[in-house]
Amino acid sequence: MAHLPQSLYSAARPEFPYPGKSVQPKWSRFPVSVRCASTESLTSLTQNAVETELKYMVSQHGWGVRRLRRDDEEEIRRVSSVQAEAFHIPLALFNDFFFLFFQAEVLSGLLYKLKNSPPDRYACLVAEQTSETDTSSSSSVVGVVDITVQTENSVLRHFPGEEEYLYVSGLAVSKAQRRKKMASTLLKACDVICYLWGFKLLALRAYEDDAAARNLYSNAGYSVVESDPPWTSTWIGRKRRVLMTKRIS
Repeated sequence: MAHLPQSLYSAARPEFPYPGKSVQPKWSRFPVSVRCASTESLTSLTQNAVETELKYMVSQHGWGVRRLRRDDEEEIRRVSSVQAEAFHIPLALFNDFFFLFFQAEVLSGLLYKLKNSPPDRYACLVAEQTSETDTSSSSSVVGVVDITVQTENSVLRHFPGEEEYLYVSGLAVSKAQRRKKMASTLLKACDVICYLWGFKLLALRAYEDDAAARNLYSNAGYSVVESDPPWTSTWIGRKRRVLMTKRIS
């Protein structure tokens, strides 16, 4: 069990004069497609990653990806801010208030995963620019993705013989840094984690009508294996998703 800075817990759930029920964060689970990644390419990416966690797992397109520093309060806050900014749905009224509440919930969820998840079952990966001047401060983190070991039957039924897989979620990039291939670099780092942990399968979910996200995942080697039933689109506030997977050989 990880030991995290105590000062973070008081900030994770601030008191808000909010009447009624608490607001729960609406996490979007991104779909993962299934294809095979080249062992040769993964070997070249991981040959230095196993030496020390101070080095990047992946360094491409000017971005370096590494694991979140669990003892760095500023970095943990920055990661929750990047994810909250990416997944918050703007509201017509009291938007700033609800964003602060949502950000606190995101931070609380991140702290829970960091504290209760073994280091070989959950990883929060962060991206930053690879120049030395930018990596000297934890505030330089501008991208993040979560990767978690899961055993969901709805995924494993497509892959007889597999007992576990890695689920990719929470992929977020700061607005100012989008369309610069950072998301692709983060997905490549997930491949590296899969290789290092000895897994063969990656999975994620994406909205069926999100062409940009699906194209990103397809280019990263994911393919669609399942879609939500048509009747799910009739639910109020519910959008159909696709399950995408990728196999590491």
